[in-house]
Amino acid sequence: MAGGAHFDGGTTKDYPGKLTGFVLLTCIVAATGGLIFGYDLGISGGVTSMNPFLKKFFPSVYRKETADTSTNQYCKFDSQLLTAFTSSLYLAALVASFFASYVTRKAGRKFSMLAGGIIFFAGAALNGGAKDVGMLIAGRILLGIGVGFANQSVPVYLSEMAPARYRGMLNMSFQLMITIGILIANLVNFGTNKIVGGWGWPVSLALAAIPAAIITVGSLFLPDTPNSLIDRGHDDAALNMLRRIRGTNDVEEEYKDLVVASNESKKIKHPWANILKRKYRAQLTVAIMIPFFQQLTGMNVIMFYAPVLFKTVGFGANASLYSAVIIGVVNVIATFVSIATVDRFGRRTLFLEGGTQMFICQLIVGTMIAIKFGTTGEADIPKWYAILLVLIICVYVAGFAWSWGPLGWLVPSEIFPLEIRSAGQAITVSVNMFFTFGIAQAFLAMLCHLKFGLFYFFAVWVFIMNGFIYYLLPETKNVPIEDMAIVWKKHSFWGRFIDDDQDNNGKPPHTPEV
Repeated sequence: MAGGAHFDGGTTKDYPGKLTGFVLLTCIVAATGGLIFGYDLGISGGVTSMNPFLKKFFPSVYRKETADTSTNQYCKFDSQLLTAFTSSLYLAALVASFFASYVTRKAGRKFSMLAGGIIFFAGAALNGGAKDVGMLIAGRILLGIGVGFANQSVPVYLSEMAPARYRGMLNMSFQLMITIGILIANLVNFGTNKIVGGWGWPVSLALAAIPAAIITVGSLFLPDTPNSLIDRGHDDAALNMLRRIRGTNDVEEEYKDLVVASNESKKIKHPWANILKRKYRAQLTVAIMIPFFQQLTGMNVIMFYAPVLFKTVGFGANASLYSAVIIGVVNVIATFVSIATVDRFGRRTLFLEGGTQMFICQLIVGTMIAIKFGTTGEADIPKWYAILLVLIICVYVAGFAWSWGPLGWLVPSEIFPLEIRSAGQAITVSVNMFFTFGIAQAFLAMLCHLKFGLFYFFAVWVFIMNGFIYYLLPETKNVPIEDMAIVWKKHSFWGRFIDDDQDNNGKPPHTPEV
């Protein structure tokens, strides 16, 4: 066992069934919920680098940006009001995720997706027609509520629909849609920035209605998961759905396990209190630490502010948007690598390799910026140097895109038993959004004060999170979602928190071959 932490979950139950076209189609449709999150991640950074947008809503930032060239490049975008525009969405998503947890459990996963799409659509309309900062931020709050509902329900839906041996691949389609959304947003920003008359930014913001419409309409046609149907008392429908999504009538063993999990779930009247029990300590810790660490990779900072960051290091306005498009392409391609390998190599391998890659790249980027800008923030960098910097950032993005990006959503969504699954996912989303909000709000001020040291700051955190994965995260590939407790029971550290005579569902544990 690596570091006393590894457990190969592949020796647990292997239910009959295959990857059916029906499951593949429903998972792709559900995963489009990631488009709204990805589009917003990409669009917000782009519009905040557009001069007409800054001139209309943030004139002080515009004046500072257009000041003479002696202005400190580290601090020229430092504005709490500007970052409030970006980060208000994530605070709203944090709060919304707790309400979404209740809706997801009581009304089903697809209803939660539908609600998220409708609310996000309203936010896009409000932002596209914004007349002042208040209207702009109000629209961002609605977008945040939509993101909170989608991010709460989509990963759970995907994990419940997928056969165990394909769960990693199908769940990662959510992250793939996030990356596609980011890329589309970067392309939109690149195009709308060329619109004369300063009308580019409202077009960019209003086009968020398109991904919102996709998930809204798509959710109307999605079936609910067997887990959710059983939990809401539709046992016959659940059995028929299980047969359909597994492509076989031989589903009795899996169905019985789902029913047992549901019966245990119904005994839990207060899942928020139950999740604090000792036997769930492992899952709760992972559900908190993985999204916490995901934000401290520094990736979202690059995606939020890629155009701003490249302008800061000497690129022109169009060049900075073009560089952001390049990063978006790398992000999408690398996510496909993760989809192809996650169920073969496992979660731990991708986490550790990606983390090592990001650590090295953060050190290089910080050093390159230090060499040219030092602590003064004033420098002219040659074209070859700027291109090299973009290439190193692309290598960093690739490392994130096949590790902490998709796995940050996959692992928390697959580790909780049914009785606390919605609550667990709400915690994952809320922690993710809280630290996304915090990092987004603090980044420009941190860049101004820490300067090139900001990249060393993130590098230290990447080093720490690699240690967390190595020692405290067991392997969960190929383990049936209702059989996941075995993984924690067999873990050298987390096993001490689970009683010897029961697993997390209250059932006698299986004894897999190790």
